[in-house]
This record gives sequence, C-alpha cells and structure tokens, in this order.
Amino acid sequence: MDSKDEKVLGMLKKNSKLTTSQIAKKTGIPITTVHNRIKRLEKLGIIKNYSVNLDYKKLNLSITSFISVNTKYTLPSGETLKQEDIAKEIRLLKGVEEVNIMTGGTDILLKARVKDIDELNELVINKLRSIAGVDKTQTMIVLSSY
Repeated sequence: MDSKDEKVLGMLKKNSKLTTSQIAKKTGIPITTVHNRIKRLEKLGIIKNYSVNLDYKKLNLSITSFISVNTKYTLPSGETLKQEDIAKEIRLLKGVEEVNIMTGGTDILLKARVKDIDELNELVINKLRSIAGVDKTQTMIVLSSY
C-alpha cells in the first residue's frame, strides 16, 4: 500500500459508486492506474465489497440501538456454549445489523435498527433474551449519528 492506494481507497470509502475516471480526475492518478490498483486491492482482499448508505428513516427503521449482552457459557442443564455460537444466533434476529464479540465488561455488542420502541421491546425481551446463553442485556438508544 502506498499513497496512491490510500487516495483511491479514501475516494471509494466516501462514495463506492465513483467510476475509475471520476477517481482519476479527483486524485490526479491515470485512469488505467486507478483501475489496476482497484483490481489489485480487490484481489488482495483489502476491498471486500461495495455497499450503500441507506436513509433508514425513509425505510421506516428510525430507531437505532446498541445492545450489550453478557453471556453464560454453561446452562443449568450442564450444556456448554461457545460465545461465537451465541453471536451467530443473535445475528439471525430480524433488525440486528451488526454483532461484535468484545473484551471488557461486555461479551457481545450488537447494533439493531427497528421501526419503533415496540419493535425494539419485542427484539430484546422476546427474541434476544430467549437465546440460550444470553444472560443480561443493556440497551442504549442512539439519539443522533454523525
């Protein structure tokens, strides 16, 4: 990775829809060089995919929350669970956008987007807390994002 790669990646992070010619014009790097660098960065796995930035309010998903989860690895039945398996099961819940295994006082931190407080309540109380190994949760609602 050199400064040209960093410039190309910087442009793509801001807007992954930019064409190679637009990137070339904005960075001053020749179009073929931009194209070859993007292909190389994809092949190396540095660029894993391209994504869109959605307006969640227009999709009627106006509540964003972060939920910390503490887990129990041994159930009352004696069955032992892996943190990764609990995280994978959480990821399948409707509204869950991101699941992260953490260090510190929280075992798992998830990001969820839902329509309203009732839907958040359903997610946390009836779905998340019913997953084997989920012990305690703490929900934080996002007021604004920048």
